[in-house]
Amino acid sequence: MTHTLIRILEQLARGIDCFTEWTGRIIAWLTLAMMALTCIVVVMRYFLGSGSIALQESVTYLHALVFLLGAAYTLKRGGHVRVDILYQKFSLRSQALVDALGSLLFLIPVSLLILIFSWDYVANSWAVHEISKEAQGLPWVYLLKTLLLVMPITLLLQGVAEIIKNLLFFFGLGGEHTGEQQEGML
Repeated sequence: MTHTLIRILEQLARGIDCFTEWTGRIIAWLTLAMMALTCIVVVMRYFLGSGSIALQESVTYLHALVFLLGAAYTLKRGGHVRVDILYQKFSLRSQALVDALGSLLFLIPVSLLILIFSWDYVANSWAVHEISKEAQGLPWVYLLKTLLLVMPITLLLQGVAEIIKNLLFFFGLGGEHTGEQQEGML
């Protein structure tokens, strides 16, 4: 590989990582907003004797945002579930190869399947501008369902970054082993 190609791949991986990190920081604030809204819903219902369907649905929307947009951030941070009975005994180079192959053989195909199978479901929702079934509910169900397309796209992007970093590390061309779980938000 030429040094120019390696530099381009490293920049691509860094750019994707930056985007994923940025979305992760937004998600952290959305989690705080979701918690605050949940408290408001509970206080309104049990202490004030009133409720709001729109507020309750807002909590559901925020939960979906956090879960679906947080998947790529979790991947970047090494927070996904790993069965490491043998993995932990491998050298860092071997771990990097396992991570790259796992992304190529599992993450990329599963993300593509989710994207393909969700497409019509989301398109149909957009076609009718689907709204809540509740009278006072939120009118943006079609936007909520769009997250079913955004999630696999962000996972695909982060998967590409992970593959690049792990393969460059495996071949001794730079990069970094991404298998280590990162703690907290930097």
